Formats: sequence, structure tokens, C-alpha cells
Amino acid sequence: MKSRREALKIIGAVGVTCAFPFSANELYGQHVHPPGHATQQETQPGAPFEPRFFTEMQMPVIARLTDLIIPPTETPGAAAAGVPEYIDLVVNEDPKLQLIVREGLLRLDQTSQSRFATSTFLQLTEAQQVEILTSLSESAAGGDAAFFTAIKNLTADGYYTSRIGLLQELGYNGNTYLAAFPASTIPEH
Repeated sequence: MKSRREALKIIGAVGVTCAFPFSANELYGQHVHPPGHATQQETQPGAPFEPRFFTEMQMPVIARLTDLIIPPTETPGAAAAGVPEYIDLVVNEDPKLQLIVREGLLRLDQTSQSRFATSTFLQLTEAQQVEILTSLSESAAGGDAAFFTAIKNLTADGYYTSRIGLLQELGYNGNTYLAAFPASTIPEH
């Protein structure tokens, strides 16, 4: 794909607004751990991620979905930004979302089999995967729409609150010193 913008446009974009199905302290880049609770990365630097909700077979599907939604371009894509791990964290904490995602992943493979005679979504070509996601994005109702909407929102939320999304993609320079504040052009201020 030529650009991230084209990829987002193809599969229905991320949407004008992202609904946060969780509290602000659960955002990937801002997650606060309770006292005495350490993440896998904090306990063993460089250790492989161990999913909390998804199976070892489902994590590559989540990674592929996130990279189809926000693919690598001149900056890393969603999977490289840690979005699949973020989605695992959020889904693990939300029973309603667990049901939507569990059923959605099953239907994704069923759709792959019925449309393209393959047993899994990962066995499809990129064009076939995008075709399935495009139809999910255009779906107005039902579990498939809820699944894809959840994955899109979680991908956008996770990516744009990650270090890669904030710094490399958006160019955020928070906590920087300003020599002077820009003058207000609004007369009453």
C-alpha cells in the first residue's frame, strides 16, 4: 500500500471519533500498574509477551488485523507499536468485549473458509484479507460490525497512545520548553 492514509480509507478508516471503552489510565502509553503488580516486560526485559486473554494462535491474527488497519509505512505499523499486546490487555479486562472478540475471531475464520476455501484468515492474501475487512467495515449491524468496530477503535486508541504513534507518527513534543507563548489573535483575549 502506498500510504497509511490510503490503507485507512480502504478499510473504512478509523472513524471520526474513537470511543474509549476503558478508563484513561488503561491507555497503552499511560497504563498505571497497581502496587506490587509488574508487567512481563518489567520483570524480564526482552522476554516474549505472554497473552492474558488471547491464545498463542490468536495473537498473530490480532497482529495482522492491527497492521491492516494501521500498516507500516515510513513509520512502524500498529503491530510494531505494541497494539496487539494493548488489545490483549483491554479485552482481558472487559467481559463484554471478550465475547465480541471471541465470536468475531471465529466468524473471521468461517468467512475465510466460506469465501476463499481456506481454513484461517492468516492463510489469505492481503487483498482477500482487505476484502473481508472492507465488508465488515461496511456492515451496518450485527456481531461482525461490533467486532470490527471494536478492533478498529482499539487499534487507533493503542497506536496513537503508544510511543511510536505519539512521537514518530504524530510528532508529539510534549513537555518541551517554549521561550514564549504564541500571541492570541482573538480580540477579547
